[in-house]
Amino acid sequence: MDRKLSCLQYLVSYVESSTLKTKGLESITRLRKMETFEGRFNGLVDFNAYCKSSQAQGLSSCLLVMAAIEAKFDFKPHQHIYLLLFSTSNGIRKLTVMVYSDSCRAFKLLLLLCSLSMAAFVGAVKLFICLVLWLNTLSSLQGAREFYEFRYPFIRKASSFSSASSFSSSNSDEVSYDYIIVGGGTAGCPLAATLSRNFSVLVLERGGVPFSNANVSFLSNFHIALADTSPTSASQPFVSTDGVINTRARVLGGGTCINAGFYTRANSDFIKRVGWDARLVNESYPWVEKQIVHQPKLAQWQDAFKDGLLDVGVSPYNGFTYDHIYGTKVGGTIFDRFGRRHTAAELLASANPKMLTVLIYATVQKVLFDKTGTIPKAIGVMFKDENGNQHQAFLTNNRRSEVILSCGAMGTPQLLMLSGVGPKAELERLNISMVLHNEFVGKGMADNPMNSLFVPMTHPVEQSLIQTVGITKMGVYIEASSGFGQAQNSIRCHHGMLSAEIGQLSTLPPKQRTKEAIEAFIKSKNDLPHEAFKGGFILEKIAMPLSTGHLNLINTNVDDNPSVTFNYFSHPRDLQRCVKGIRMAAKVIQSDKFMNFAKCDKPTMEKLLNMSVKANVNLIPKHINDTKSLQQFCKDTVITIWHYHGGCHVGKVVNHDHKVLGTRRLRIVDGSTFSESPGTNPQGTVLMMGRYMGIKILRRRLGKAAHV
Repeated sequence: MDRKLSCLQYLVSYVESSTLKTKGLESITRLRKMETFEGRFNGLVDFNAYCKSSQAQGLSSCLLVMAAIEAKFDFKPHQHIYLLLFSTSNGIRKLTVMVYSDSCRAFKLLLLLCSLSMAAFVGAVKLFICLVLWLNTLSSLQGAREFYEFRYPFIRKASSFSSASSFSSSNSDEVSYDYIIVGGGTAGCPLAATLSRNFSVLVLERGGVPFSNANVSFLSNFHIALADTSPTSASQPFVSTDGVINTRARVLGGGTCINAGFYTRANSDFIKRVGWDARLVNESYPWVEKQIVHQPKLAQWQDAFKDGLLDVGVSPYNGFTYDHIYGTKVGGTIFDRFGRRHTAAELLASANPKMLTVLIYATVQKVLFDKTGTIPKAIGVMFKDENGNQHQAFLTNNRRSEVILSCGAMGTPQLLMLSGVGPKAELERLNISMVLHNEFVGKGMADNPMNSLFVPMTHPVEQSLIQTVGITKMGVYIEASSGFGQAQNSIRCHHGMLSAEIGQLSTLPPKQRTKEAIEAFIKSKNDLPHEAFKGGFILEKIAMPLSTGHLNLINTNVDDNPSVTFNYFSHPRDLQRCVKGIRMAAKVIQSDKFMNFAKCDKPTMEKLLNMSVKANVNLIPKHINDTKSLQQFCKDTVITIWHYHGGCHVGKVVNHDHKVLGTRRLRIVDGSTFSESPGTNPQGTVLMMGRYMGIKILRRRLGKAAHV
């Protein structure tokens, strides 16, 4: 750092840099780690405007590290604000670095800083940040809990549920709500936030909160979250009968907590096909984007990939945009510039806290129906808490009150069948009392098949997830990621999601779980060239696959994954598109622009395929001609990018308002209703869908009085 900088300028420079070097030693106190402690980090900001914002409403205390000496501040009576003021020399009147902190700790740190001379201030700032990070390390879980309890006071553990407390009820002994949302995920959170503006809402989420989970919060830990197969993990793995390893979310915020973060809108044709109001769609997307979506800082790998796409004709270049446009573009991301993830759970900050209750570790076992009439009517749900105790929650007697399922493409058809709605033979096989026969529940399951090509590098590369995408006219998307194999805590250390040590192989049938098979897998991972872990991937994904499968119950335990088959490449057109996509991905790698970045000899197609076959992680047997036949390569190396959908299609399980056919007061709002995955990534549209459906429900029920 330049010693001539003023104190204020020094801190501005620190905020804008990712690391700080002092006397040849590199500090690893990255600012994104600081965000874990305080929940929100701001550089240049008007403090008074911030105090009036929704983000600051739950602020109980903070430390104002630096400001102009003449600055005046507003704050609420319940807030404790500790000020450390210094004169400035560069004309910036207000700079605040705020740390939400325990009052006692903040005061002690303030005394420490105030006791130092101005000459020692630069060192004091570094010392202060180190102390904050140290305190955070000691009490990260407690600090995170305090943070979300202030900002989200309506989030509680399921065991706190009491049948004596209610919003409104015809029976004083039981809880009743206007809406019960099962699943606080990508669609469930924005849906709950919207409905709670006018009605009482109960959200039941089977997982915990994302705020205290470092594997969820930071981009650098993306792969670790997926490899964590512990019972409390945010990620619940499963293996399709096709042999492809997959995962489903188990956390408040759903898939936005474990995905690659890419954000894009659906194309206009998709909106027309599903029959949505285009005007309301275009109002709902920005509601999400303003709260949790960011423009990415393009990584070098992604920039080189962009140039490679343009070099091979995936044009024009459309720059940064949320829109789905043919050519090459940079999309949005839910990771901010510090690498911190912003999930659907943060959208709950827009809710009416007096009308919303969110129960975590609340596993819904079935929907309860009143079958006395000609049409079964949903009246509530049965769920268990984190201790295994049973509870029931009920809807109000209003005919417009609803149970809304937002459990995702795996969870929603599973829960419908466990509740007695599904194919008669399937229900009878497991002795489930039938409420309604519907042969289409669990049918039409689809997953966009993805195949990847390894690109080895001779030097480490920056970690990056999907930022750039090539949208081709041949029905494939080309994407890229880099740097997730080279860290000491990478997947290689524990052999990935298939690791015998962490129990993932226990999901396989015993005949396939032989000691020899496990040892062979571990050896194959150890035999991979070290260079492969220093590179990245070029990915190709099939848009709108024609191959579909089905979902079936294995047992009646809602905690267990159902059996799912996607039938990848069973339709010949999907296989044809995969071959074209692999050829396109190889051309990108071999392009002059990408080779200039890679600084290595141009690899042959056979070399690329050979490395990719060895590194591929699935349970599909490999063939000796994988590097000779692109068709066989596609079949043998297929993996997922977690965009599976279907199982409760519109017109077969739900109507166009997403109400379950043949029932009353039961609706589905999630990707299980999709017959195709929207855009290059569905998360933006599923987030929007929650807001969109919430507004539709409110307007239909209240008209202009809804004020949305």
